[in-house]
Amino acid sequence: MSDGPRIFLLGSTGSIGCNAIEVAEHLRRDGVGEFPIAALGIGSNIDLLAEQEARTGAAFVSIASTERASQYRGDATVYTGPDGAAEMVRRHARSGDILIAAVVGSAGIDAVMAGIERGCRIALANKETLVAAGSLVMPAARAAGVDVLPVDSEHSAIFQCLHGDPPRAVERIVLTASGGPFRGRSREDIAAATIDEALAHPTWTMGRKITIDSATLANKALEIIEAHWLFGLPAERIDAIVHPQSIIHGFVEFVDGSVLAQAGPPDMRTPIQLALTWPERTAASGRQMCWEDLRSLEFSPIDHEAFPMIGLAWDAIREGGTSGTVLNASNEAAVEAFLDGRIRFGDIFTLVAGACKAIRSTKVGTMEDVRVADYAARQWIAEQLPSVVAQE
Repeated sequence: MSDGPRIFLLGSTGSIGCNAIEVAEHLRRDGVGEFPIAALGIGSNIDLLAEQEARTGAAFVSIASTERASQYRGDATVYTGPDGAAEMVRRHARSGDILIAAVVGSAGIDAVMAGIERGCRIALANKETLVAAGSLVMPAARAAGVDVLPVDSEHSAIFQCLHGDPPRAVERIVLTASGGPFRGRSREDIAAATIDEALAHPTWTMGRKITIDSATLANKALEIIEAHWLFGLPAERIDAIVHPQSIIHGFVEFVDGSVLAQAGPPDMRTPIQLALTWPERTAASGRQMCWEDLRSLEFSPIDHEAFPMIGLAWDAIREGGTSGTVLNASNEAAVEAFLDGRIRFGDIFTLVAGACKAIRSTKVGTMEDVRVADYAARQWIAEQLPSVVAQE
């Protein structure tokens, strides 16, 4: 394999970003290719950015927090503010580069669109991009001849099992969910869960927002919508199942009755590496399978009464338009309120469901349509918070 393309790593200080740097270094040491990291994009973690810049030699950085950007003392060309990452990509990315989109939330959409415009392969670890703007992103990628390769372990699993089979060959796909810290507990039992309890994920080490999403199963709901856009399947053919060991990451059931599953230890370096080197496979940078772990694998259906977010995802797929944007934005706002201590854990779903019901879905024709729906959802949540807090 020849020297690899340059990497634009957005969300570099998060868990995906840190793992991606390790993968790039592994590929270089293993003789696969250089995969130089040309750019780093962060929110506000200046201290870790300094370490990563020294480690990678990145020539460009973007810092979303203008306040923290004033403290930057590195040598790279700097882009600041919420639009900084997209501007950096537009100015410096070129066809054949890889954009690793690992920014949390809907903030990464514009940068992904910029990467598509520049002809970059998109290694997508930001599910919110497709949830909120899949009807724009996927057609743009197809028109540009750009690959959108999933980095989420579940979507990478489905991608590998499909191996190019068309949607008509697929009966359904099934994503696996660890079940989070509240697996097996009732909705009433977890309604008053503390922040520390919700952040105690049993399997994965992730950022705070995605960990809360895993506790509510909103993460799986968003993944179902992402799968709809990635694989072209309707809501009725996308499902999820609880699998606490996180060894099987996804199933594909074909129309002839065959079922393929993808297995591997819970290590994000594996799907990151695959997205960088596809269609080739190279020696592992992540953990190898421990076959002793296969002695006991558990599977159980989702408890939709205790974890009703997935139902909202199916509704959003059927309704189309800006419904995914509203679901995503209202969830982001509700999770932020929970992490700030303003609402209870059980209020997250109540608020998100209320926003999805109250805000009418409209057709998505441009990014402005997405932004308007995003703002409306966040504003609706903000307006409801005083009454929610008053009831508690």
